[in-house]
Amino acid sequence: MTTAREIMTAEMHTVTEDQSLAEAATLMRDHGVGALPVMSGDGSLSGIVTDRDIVVRGVAEGADLATTTVGSVAQGIVSTVGSEEDVDRIVDTMGDQQIKRLPVVDGGRLVGMISESDLARHVSDDKVAHFVQMVYGRG
Repeated sequence: MTTAREIMTAEMHTVTEDQSLAEAATLMRDHGVGALPVMSGDGSLSGIVTDRDIVVRGVAEGADLATTTVGSVAQGIVSTVGSEEDVDRIVDTMGDQQIKRLPVVDGGRLVGMISESDLARHVSDDKVAHFVQMVYGRG
């Protein structure tokens, strides 16, 4: 059985709810990622901010990217998965919820993220095809 821990990206960068959209965009650029986990003041996972969130909820709305906070545009967490969860359930969860990134937690602490590219690298072609159909194939 392949688990979340085996396919997740453990080295991730995070932002806090009070950091600016400009800071988040710079981190994304510098680390070549399209999303960052958002941490609350108490250190718990509170959401995810994507490059699309910054553009659609920030730039397109005329927000000042230097002063608008990540917390004001971030998506709340729909789902997380435990580090020992089976990859079949992960693919089903991501597909059913039509999400492209899934936080991995262990004992309530964020330990990694699973993205589309993690699935593509570590999961069988038929499971990736199932994920793609669920996320992109719905009308």
